[in-house]
Amino acid sequence: MNQLFSQDKLNIINVGLKGFGQDAMSQGAVVKQVEWKPVAGGRKDIIEALDKVEPLAEKIKEANETVVSRMKAAKPVLVGMDLALNVVPEMTEHTILHAGPPIAWENMCGPMKGAVIGAVLFEGLAADDEEAVKLIESGAIKFDPCHEHKAVGPMAGVLSAHMPVHIVKNETNGDYAYCSINEGLGKVLRFGAYSKEVLDRLAFLRDEFMPVMQKALALTDGIDIKLITAQALQMGDECHNRNKAATSLFYKQISQLILETDCEKAAIQKTLSFIAGNDHYFLNLSMPACKLITEAGQNVPYATIVSTMARNGVEFGIKVSGIGTGEWFDYASNYIEGLYFPGYSKEDANPDIGDSAITETTGIGGMSMAGAPAIVQFVGGDVEDAFNTTKRMYGITTDINAAYAIPNMNFKGAPMGIDMLKVIESGVLPVINTGIAHKEAGIGQIGAGIVNPPMECFYQALLAYVKKYA
Repeated sequence: MNQLFSQDKLNIINVGLKGFGQDAMSQGAVVKQVEWKPVAGGRKDIIEALDKVEPLAEKIKEANETVVSRMKAAKPVLVGMDLALNVVPEMTEHTILHAGPPIAWENMCGPMKGAVIGAVLFEGLAADDEEAVKLIESGAIKFDPCHEHKAVGPMAGVLSAHMPVHIVKNETNGDYAYCSINEGLGKVLRFGAYSKEVLDRLAFLRDEFMPVMQKALALTDGIDIKLITAQALQMGDECHNRNKAATSLFYKQISQLILETDCEKAAIQKTLSFIAGNDHYFLNLSMPACKLITEAGQNVPYATIVSTMARNGVEFGIKVSGIGTGEWFDYASNYIEGLYFPGYSKEDANPDIGDSAITETTGIGGMSMAGAPAIVQFVGGDVEDAFNTTKRMYGITTDINAAYAIPNMNFKGAPMGIDMLKVIESGVLPVINTGIAHKEAGIGQIGAGIVNPPMECFYQALLAYVKKYA
């Protein structure tokens, strides 16, 4: 020890508390600071759980490789459009689906309650909002997560019987997923608005827009959503909060099909104008496509890959492949850090909400921010932040998806297969790009930013995993 400290110059690696290193530096030593924190914040139950799964390492590795290979093999294509009642599994006249994990009416946030009231009015089940609330409180309406019915919905995610949905098929295994039509910005149902203009737009989508789209899609074997996503990622989209390129690519294909139909000119014009005027149209195609990709890797024994991330505006919920489809692990949703529209602040915001985090679950969206540098103008930060975010995401995922090449990463594939074990061990959480909803129904989007799932969701999943396998 005396010989060590008798040297003229010490080179010290300081782990953890910076104070010790600073003291050494003041004595002339060269100090390299290593940022370190105990795993899981030192939580004994989680550390013990990690120790218990360690002997399963080889089985977990093989299972996760199986999950990712199935996700990569998925080929989602848009094949049609129909009313939810006709195609969504177990949908009824009195069923309303919502975003995120299960939640009761009395616990719903403002935007979701507003969207539910709007859906009841749209279905003709009530004459006004007061009557709608009475009907809901009577127990006549059945609520369920979209995810439990092979569907997904942005923001409030509310879906009722006579709303039109995109029908997306995984050509690899024949599975289907469904999503509503993106209404555009402003006063829309997904943010809890239910004024006459909102209900009239929903009626237009059902009575005028859908028939044209049905005829157009009948002329093709399907529009390849995976291919459009791959192209859009190389054109500056991340296909969650930025969909300009993807919507344009979709418009290029669907417009040709629409023009080949025998629909009246006025109907064609209104349909094309609606898509062209909504940069986020593709989001409601990206989401069911991502749902199919993650569903392909669901229910693989021993797998630790996250298959679902979703928020209902109150709680954030995840599912894990190896634990099964029936179990949610949820905790209070975080507030989004980002940029607010003029006149709004964090005090106006609702906690994180929507099923659109299914995009990040497959490796796009916030996970691939490096490929969409322009997104920082919308969510905050700078280009370097976007680049570094994607670099961190490779550390918590199982593989890369070469089909989704990111130009700014030297065409490296997007990070794919969020591993709950890597999340817990590293303390690095998935990053989600998303919009910020006002906490009151009907006001709409008030900003955009990034958010993380609560770590507690992953802790709960790990404990359930240990109970099942260890």
